[in-house]
Amino acid sequence: MVPEPPPKVITRLRDGRIHAYVVGSGVYGTLEPTAIFQPRNGEEVVASVVRQDLERVVYTTLNEVVCLTRADDLMWASDFEPRSDVRHGHRPNCVPSRDGRTVWVYRPDAMAGRGGGDQWVVHDADNGAVLARCELETVGHGASHHVHPVDGSIYLNIGEGQDGSVILRGTVGVGSEPEFVTYPWQDRCLIDLAPSGRQFMTVDHGQADVAFHDHANGDVLFTFPVEAFGYDPEEAFVEWSGGYLSEYTAIVTLGGESQDEEEWFRHHLVDVRTGTLSGKFTVEASNPYELVPLGDGSWLTGGPGGAPVRWSSAQQPSAPPHPAAPTSPCGGQQP
Repeated sequence: MVPEPPPKVITRLRDGRIHAYVVGSGVYGTLEPTAIFQPRNGEEVVASVVRQDLERVVYTTLNEVVCLTRADDLMWASDFEPRSDVRHGHRPNCVPSRDGRTVWVYRPDAMAGRGGGDQWVVHDADNGAVLARCELETVGHGASHHVHPVDGSIYLNIGEGQDGSVILRGTVGVGSEPEFVTYPWQDRCLIDLAPSGRQFMTVDHGQADVAFHDHANGDVLFTFPVEAFGYDPEEAFVEWSGGYLSEYTAIVTLGGESQDEEEWFRHHLVDVRTGTLSGKFTVEASNPYELVPLGDGSWLTGGPGGAPVRWSSAQQPSAPPHPAAPTSPCGGQQP
């Protein structure tokens, strides 16, 4: 029996402000923001997260991480030193821990030209003090964080562009220093964690297959190459998108190009209990990165003005999607 998780809180940057949306039970269609945060003057937000109680926001710019209250008062800020004048190719990312006590920040310092490697830094959520710092051997463009819903460990997927993708996991024991583990792959992109956290989904960096792994040790449970979905691997590939629609069903996205050079993509379902395919999943979306499964049988697409739209198989909104530009978990913005 999977315990009922708390409502998800997601953010979208709209008109220079951070909009927070609570994805609660029974709420479908175009979502309305529950809280809106105003970044400090002149700051360009790269990534943002809002605390579960909606009282604080943490966001990154190219040169710092900032924490504000709902009244837009500064709680703390931490500069990425030395300051970088590089405008493109590096996107810092952040996430709060499951208990809200810490904030984990990925710094792509190598691409920012700071004279060193990337860093993964753990901050005290109340005052911004650095509690731990992991010096990485990556040269990443960007990264995505995933918080384990049960044990609170933090997954980090770093996209190094053409050089591949690195997956790490950070854990914090009671009264102990964080421990960082790097998985022994340079060629897999972390897509999503199962709602229970028992397994996770990755896609080959070369987009040849999708795999499902055991959370405890990372062992592969089963793999599906492109041809398993009925496509020619010379003409189709697995997109770095999709995820867990529910505890027992995952969405895998396949894409390619037709003979008249028109790009296409299709969503497929996988039964992760049995490791078998469950057919196609028809969704109205304008690109393969627009659909975001939420793990409870529902999913998001983009709506008018960048607002998220929540769908389910039983109840679907009529508003047409108008998504913002998506971002690949393997680094770089998708076309």
